[in-house]
Amino acid sequence: MSRTVRMLAAVLVAVGAGLVLAACNLSKKSAELADLGFIVKDMDGNDVKLSDYRGRPLIVNFWFIDCPPCRREVPAFVDLVKKYGDRGFTILGLSVQDSPEAMRAFAKEFNVNYPLLVASGRDDILEAYRATFVYPVSWFVKADGTVSLKHLGTGTPEWFETQVLALFD
Repeated sequence: MSRTVRMLAAVLVAVGAGLVLAACNLSKKSAELADLGFIVKDMDGNDVKLSDYRGRPLIVNFWFIDCPPCRREVPAFVDLVKKYGDRGFTILGLSVQDSPEAMRAFAKEFNVNYPLLVASGRDDILEAYRATFVYPVSWFVKADGTVSLKHLGTGTPEWFETQVLALFD
């Protein structure tokens, strides 16, 4: 084999290896971190730092009272917090349009056992979580802050439980 052919073969092998490495790096998408740098009001007017929930598996859920799919998922959420709350799991329910008074009545009616927070008028947090047009929007966040899943719409109680269990992996 001539020196030119060997050089050409070496170049082709190097280029091929570079393409394989580049393809591997493209498939390794860096994990997105949930932005927990917001302070919002709860339905009683108290400040709540989302960062206080860092280190816990979470669902950050954007919803509103008059949203039928949002209402349908609440009983499943209540059950999930009952079942996994002792393992640190919780849900942060951020209402995109309701008054604190309406939220308190809703929480009482549905026996909500997780924080309901006021996100109405908070374009900063809605934009950060891309929760501006369709509801409900749920972000599943692992304890290390990485986003496991962003989900538009609702699901069955079994589907939600599967997603929550994945947060513990």
